[in-house]
Amino acid sequence: MTRILADLPDDDIKWLDARAAEEGKSRASVLREAVQAYRAEGSEDWLEAGFGLWARHGISIDPLEYERKRRAEWTRPWDDDYEEVRAESPDMFDEYDDRERAHYLALQAKASAKRKNSAA
Repeated sequence: MTRILADLPDDDIKWLDARAAEEGKSRASVLREAVQAYRAEGSEDWLEAGFGLWARHGISIDPLEYERKRRAEWTRPWDDDYEEVRAESPDMFDEYDDRERAHYLALQAKASAKRKNSAA
């Protein structure tokens, strides 16, 4: 076992001594246990710590439903997959989105016709 020299504030030393006296242990023994507990707590990798986090906190949501909503949330009227996403998630779109889509398609048709006329 290796000895170390550590600087701790006086308040922490007082607390440590009181804790050691309570438990009938040495100051070094309490510090060793604290290090062991700290190592055990921090040994989980981030994936292990995060996996199932929502379920552990009582949040239950279907992952596919969550993904569907996020996809619909980020779909804009000018996106190529608008109709597909709109069909999957009609509750996430409203009349304003449909008007914007119609406006976008009209602009696309107008630009296409203009390119066709200028090429001829």
